[in-house]
Amino acid sequence: MVILRDEKRIAVLKKRAQQLTLLGMLFLVGGFVLALVGVQNFVFYQLLALMAGWILSQMGIYLAHRYLRSPRPDEVLDEALKGIVRDGRLYHYLLPAPHVLLTPAGPIVLVPKFQTGKISVQGDKWRQAGLGLRRFFGQESLGNPSREAESMIGALASYIRKHAPSVEEVPIGALIVFTTKNIQELELKGSRIPAMHYSKIKGFLKQKGQGKPLLPADYNALRSAFDEAAAHLPEMVS
Repeated sequence: MVILRDEKRIAVLKKRAQQLTLLGMLFLVGGFVLALVGVQNFVFYQLLALMAGWILSQMGIYLAHRYLRSPRPDEVLDEALKGIVRDGRLYHYLLPAPHVLLTPAGPIVLVPKFQTGKISVQGDKWRQAGLGLRRFFGQESLGNPSREAESMIGALASYIRKHAPSVEEVPIGALIVFTTKNIQELELKGSRIPAMHYSKIKGFLKQKGQGKPLLPADYNALRSAFDEAAAHLPEMVS
């Protein structure tokens, strides 16, 4: 499997995550200091500092979960796919969808989720429980992974229409992948988009197979369009 990863973008966003987190803490501390001072004229500035601190810290948390965690989501996906998609090409942070696996049967959008707790889904309704106070401290909400996957599929389809117009129709698959090692409980059978723990990917792909191969001309057009976004990067063979 060939892996293409925008290391420069990762490095930039790592630094930005650290800067936003630090700046958010400074604003929050400033807001608390103004509250302790207790001067009436400072109430507006206190609220402004607290609000700015909360927003900046949330932005920092968002980036930190994606670019500062060890292992990062892209690294977990690399490990999960090792040895199973030998002729695949895995693109990280290069296309409209952050993680895309190109196989001879077409592209697959990978949607990594790091959230913990007890996670369940039925159709399009996702639930996350068992977090306690962690829900309010440093834990990004689960959101709706199904809709995230659909949004990424739409963005990738638009990219293909623009950069590979000769490809009239291509099936775009999606996998929602939970990347946390010690997650409490996952009940994902009810998801309308395949969802699983990263340790289950190999078994899923072996059982499902890669599907009907694309026409060689269509596959080559997709590969050229995707590689265009990675022209400045060296290939990494896993």
